Amino acid sequence: MNGVIVIDKPQDFTSFDVVAVMRRLCGERKIGHTGTLDPMATGVLPLLLGKATRAASLLDDTDKEYEAGFQLGYSTDTLDSTGTTCKESKVSVNKEQVEAVLPYFRGNILQLPPMYSAVQKNGQRLYTLARQGIEVERDERPVTVHQLQLNKFDENTQSGSMTIRCSKGTYIRTICADIGDRLGSFGVMTSLRRTQAAGFRLCDAVTLDEAKALSAQGTIAQKVLPTESLFLSRPALMVTQAQAQRFQNGGALSLDRTSILPREKEDGLTFRVFSPADEFLGLGAVELAKGELSVLRLFCEHHTKIH
Repeated sequence: MNGVIVIDKPQDFTSFDVVAVMRRLCGERKIGHTGTLDPMATGVLPLLLGKATRAASLLDDTDKEYEAGFQLGYSTDTLDSTGTTCKESKVSVNKEQVEAVLPYFRGNILQLPPMYSAVQKNGQRLYTLARQGIEVERDERPVTVHQLQLNKFDENTQSGSMTIRCSKGTYIRTICADIGDRLGSFGVMTSLRRTQAAGFRLCDAVTLDEAKALSAQGTIAQKVLPTESLFLSRPALMVTQAQAQRFQNGGALSLDRTSILPREKEDGLTFRVFSPADEFLGLGAVELAKGELSVLRLFCEHHTKIH
């Protein structure tokens, strides 16, 4: 089974737990994910099946979108509600005050990675050190927050929810904590639902229960999206049968003998390459110095040359 299946990850499952379940349901040993979600998080988790696992290192760093719940008035060691409470505050704020600090967290910002994270310091994961009660200095990292919108805020409970669209590597927990700091209080993330990742949205996803039912019916393959759906932002190129065979065997194609337009002959530009039968063969990259479209990655069966 080759392609992409988007799972709506349930709470308290790790991304690896989901992969283990889907290996059994799909009968496919080779399954990888496009980026982990914390156990408390739910939502869009694209899984790569079979030959699509070859795409993992080539995926664009696309923006991610989340719905996050937050609570003001206390902090934890993990920056979310699953952690141990560290500090508390009696400060109470209103919705207008929360709205007023959000611009500080939009655009290009610097974030300090939380200790409970997979970031490495001197070859060790920060969460490994954190579990030993060790806190180390971390470097701030640049991230981009394209959208940060307050959806609701309850002044009685000092809790609310936000929509956040951001670059890869953004910690939503840190945003919640930093908003609390900016308000002269503390803050933690209480829930997280990823609504978009790798170009896929919740409407593309199936729950694990739905996947189990489909597997039992023998129809789970109907939910597997083609591998090319990972690369829809890249232009498509149809080649001749002879070129298709050459490309499948790892051979570069002469740019002048393809239908690539002059304005598209940009060094490093990648194309989705298709056979005359509309079969997705793989990705090709423009190499201007050689005047060729070289094979970047194949996703089809390899063909041997006919002698």
